[in-house]
Amino acid sequence: MCFQACRSSLGITEQVRGYYVNWRMLRDVKRRQMAYEYADTRLRINAIRKNTLLPKELQEVADKEIAALPRDSCPVRIRNRCVITSRPRGVKRRWRLSRIVFRQLADHNQMSGIQRAMW
Repeated sequence: MCFQACRSSLGITEQVRGYYVNWRMLRDVKRRQMAYEYADTRLRINAIRKNTLLPKELQEVADKEIAALPRDSCPVRIRNRCVITSRPRGVKRRWRLSRIVFRQLADHNQMSGIQRAMW
């Protein structure tokens, strides 16, 4: 138990269940993994592409290299989804939950430190 608490406090997360809610969530996870793998390569090539001091021929070569990378390696294609329902809209980033699930859990007092506003 102590080991799990230490891992969660360090920000190390791992998947709890052995399946995904639907195929969209699986696709998003694969995109995240691919974006992570190609992040440093993409950063270096983009730096060459956007550097105006370098010759145009070198920039064109960098353009071709970026085009040759897998399309899913682009971080723009990543979509934040609810980890419980896989809903893509209205996701609270801090908790990775949709607004609907967030409110349901907060109303039933299943989220630590979250209270419904009352005045």
